[in-house]
Amino acid sequence: MTEALPNLRHMRVFLETARTGSVSAAAERCLLSQPAATQAIARLEAEVGTPLLVRRTRRFSPTPAGALFVGRVEAALDHLHHGARTALRAARDGATWRAGSGRAAFDHLVTAAQLRALIAVAGSGSFTLAAQALGLSQPTIHRAARSLEDVAGVPFFQTTVSGVELTAAAQAFALGAKLAQSEIRQGFEEIGRELGDDRGTFTLGSLPLARTTIVPRATHAMIAETQGVQLRVVDGRYSELLRSLREGELDCLIGALRSPDPAEDVTQEPLFDDLLAIVAHPRHPLAGRAEISVEETLAYPWVAPPKSTPAGSYLYETLRIQDRPRTPVRVVSSSLVFLRGLMAEGDYVTIVSLHQISTEIADGHLVPLDVALTGNARSIGLTYRTSWRPTATQARFLDLLRQSSPAETGRKIPTQ
Repeated sequence: MTEALPNLRHMRVFLETARTGSVSAAAERCLLSQPAATQAIARLEAEVGTPLLVRRTRRFSPTPAGALFVGRVEAALDHLHHGARTALRAARDGATWRAGSGRAAFDHLVTAAQLRALIAVAGSGSFTLAAQALGLSQPTIHRAARSLEDVAGVPFFQTTVSGVELTAAAQAFALGAKLAQSEIRQGFEEIGRELGDDRGTFTLGSLPLARTTIVPRATHAMIAETQGVQLRVVDGRYSELLRSLREGELDCLIGALRSPDPAEDVTQEPLFDDLLAIVAHPRHPLAGRAEISVEETLAYPWVAPPKSTPAGSYLYETLRIQDRPRTPVRVVSSSLVFLRGLMAEGDYVTIVSLHQISTEIADGHLVPLDVALTGNARSIGLTYRTSWRPTATQARFLDLLRQSSPAETGRKIPTQ
């Protein structure tokens, strides 16, 4: 089996045959001869590595592997169709739209090679870099990209000084292509598991809070009970991880949830509540004192989280630290490694998640100060695409993430 997107026409023929039970009917719907339709199914089965259809009496029915693949092919083609419709709407809203431009349902005309070129150019911003990523020549990628533009009937690519930019129409269709590719990848993994060779994957976007115990614990449990499964944990800023999630490059995101929901196409699943606390090094003059006021901490240099983070938002929007006559913020950073090192150097103060620094507290590197805060609880959980259907392997890792959260492991979680 391969992770490359299979021939789209082959997948359409397979899907129509599974739906109708007839190769002849599938051939008619796909505008092919019956021998060509039969050959298309055979080539797809060869690429997948197992039979997908079996003849029973006078009808074709999906094999167990085929039944799994039907759902993935349906979802992939739906993503492409939605992407094409959104692309045409985006083109109509643009200044370059001309009457008669655009081809309805052009997703039925595109090829897998064109989609791979589009995705590669979208990721690199260059025909040359896209060619290098795919191991092809630059003219090959350029022809595939421009032929896709011709099929769609609207501009997709704009040459700039720094490379190639995608138009709004191209960005919309690229999103559909990426989600389609993700569905087919999951389909291959499900078939592998059905055949007894589970080489499934899970790509998790992890924000700082979850990296200390939740993700390591769940990862170790998954590795211990499987053989070929591979997990990939990606760090990054929330905005970057959310974009990758929505484009199908990440399967799930774990960390502090946002309010309101960050996008219409994602679902947030709370796991537990965590508290923000003002902390310092154990040698700090305020450490060990009772009933400290926020004002007393302002006499010391502050390390502030970025404003875009939940802790930073609380610091600036709730504590209003920027309204002080003279800001105590001397450093801005979200790196726990840097924070731990800097706090050991002097009398710094910061605000951070208690769960995130649980190890540092247990090891005596940081201590919470006795500063009364209100509204400092935040919800920690999972974020995933609403339309995402995890494979059995991916669903198992989700369960392990849930079981590894403090709410399930017996650790007392303070709440408001």
